[in-house]
Amino acid sequence: MKMSDGVEWAVHCCVLLTAADRPVPAARLAEFHDVSSSYLAKHLQALSRAGIIRSVQGKDGGYVLGRAPGEISVHDIVKAVDGGRPAFVCSEIRQRGPMGTPAEQCQEPCGIARTMAGAERAWRESLRGVSILDLATEVAAKRDSTALARLTAWLAGDHPDDQGAVTVS
Repeated sequence: MKMSDGVEWAVHCCVLLTAADRPVPAARLAEFHDVSSSYLAKHLQALSRAGIIRSVQGKDGGYVLGRAPGEISVHDIVKAVDGGRPAFVCSEIRQRGPMGTPAEQCQEPCGIARTMAGAERAWRESLRGVSILDLATEVAAKRDSTALARLTAWLAGDHPDDQGAVTVS
């Protein structure tokens, strides 16, 4: 299944927002991941339309999660950013060419279409089974004891002394 870069960026932003104790501006999220602000903004808007994150207006505005992290699946993010279109669309190639099967004999999907649909169902179900909370918990387990405090301060716009990189992956 091919996903856009925006999916990766959106998932990382949602995981990052679990560590924020106040709204995080889009520019700050883009800076943290060293990605284009304008491209990221498009994906943040898609997440906002889907209710995954919400925008907080005002001087101290930015983005926060729109639901509890345990209620946001990776599939929710994929669907918000890349849409819900199927990855495989059968074009009924079996009906083409000199030996094409007549349309009236093609009432059921062929084995190839069934296989692809089954793979997509499994892929989507797997993504539904992983929440932003799951990912954030995994990331937190890999951090040193001061990383979360430094990350929270950085997201808030404070610039703590550079005591090493803080990653969210």
